[in-house]
Amino acid sequence: MGIENLILLLIEAGFYFVFMVGLLHLRHQLGIGVFIAALGVMHFLETYLAAVFYIELPFGVISPGSSVLFSGKLMMILLLYVKEDAAVVRAPIYGLLAGNFLTVGLGFFLRHHQTIGVVPGRIADLAFIDEMGWLMLWGTTLLYLDSLVIILLYERLGRVFRKSTAMRFFVSGVAVLTFDQIGFFAALHFLNGAPPEVFWGGWIAKMMAASAYAVLITIYLHYSRISAIPVSPRPISDIFADLTFRERYEDLLDRSGRDALTGVYDRSRLEFEAPRILSAMLAEGKPMALMIIDADHFKQVNDRFGHLAGDGVLKETAACLQRALRAGDRLFRFGGEEFVVICEDMPPAVGADRAEMLRRTVEAEIRRPDGVTVTVSIGVANSYSDGTTLNALLSAADARLYAAKNAGRNRVVSS
Repeated sequence: MGIENLILLLIEAGFYFVFMVGLLHLRHQLGIGVFIAALGVMHFLETYLAAVFYIELPFGVISPGSSVLFSGKLMMILLLYVKEDAAVVRAPIYGLLAGNFLTVGLGFFLRHHQTIGVVPGRIADLAFIDEMGWLMLWGTTLLYLDSLVIILLYERLGRVFRKSTAMRFFVSGVAVLTFDQIGFFAALHFLNGAPPEVFWGGWIAKMMAASAYAVLITIYLHYSRISAIPVSPRPISDIFADLTFRERYEDLLDRSGRDALTGVYDRSRLEFEAPRILSAMLAEGKPMALMIIDADHFKQVNDRFGHLAGDGVLKETAACLQRALRAGDRLFRFGGEEFVVICEDMPPAVGADRAEMLRRTVEAEIRRPDGVTVTVSIGVANSYSDGTTLNALLSAADARLYAAKNAGRNRVVSS
């Protein structure tokens, strides 16, 4: 029985992962709201199962709601942060917290109704609603703390596991899920009298879940970067109408305008795409950030270690920047050791923060052949304050890039 339950649990985890990652991957076509709504809908089932639904495994007693579904939700939130940013991650967490406050509040009023029996043998269990409301509220509060900690921990672990995304996800998941297991078991023990074996069995299951989800997410991130295509601005109904043609066209478009060394878009692609992106942002009343990124003292790498080593550093730097960007951001090689980043719908303050994150990421992950840290200087411009043409933004960003270099390099200068 224990082995059968374990196999079912693994199938459930795989089904959950594939379904949720599919929604996240299609967020630009379907809208991010679909992914966030799915997270919210699952919260009641997670809490209900964690409260009353237990199965026996070879290593103990666990609830799929806690070990599979909640662990998966936390890892999905971290994946959402990696693919988007903290501002997007706040939406599902605050929404869940507000919804559960509403559940508890409505439960208080509902218990004052004078109810009647209409369906034979069925009566509303308001005590159960109260219990679930408080459990969901406590679980969402823990989720809020878990999400903050797992994102901060993931960022810090970038300095330790520079080349292992799987280890960053795994260690972050292990640490935060351990904290969560302690916190949620305390509530279960207080409200339902859950025995200690539920804690230990659930903890082991969550550690296994952290390992499995870390591997699956790493595989997804690897292949999603390889197969990524530019996002179409047309409605999804239009895409269905001529799907075969669009797939061939966008595949050809994606492979053209690429820099031969780094694999990112080249300058010709920048000059083609950037004005169109900028025009679209201006028409919608949204800001666009443009960054020029320059590798500091790069000539020293070529002089000391040769151009092949310099090419290797450039390729690693480009790959590092690409990993750190949102899915919709675009990275171009501008020339030599300079790169340009285009970020749609990004206000000046957010653009400065994102540039600082890119600077820190390169500093943490990229090394010269002799082990010395590679750093970058970044100049940031924004369409709200620096102009409405590509040339104006490039000029403003270039001036700030040189200001960053004159101020000592390895820094960001923005408006």
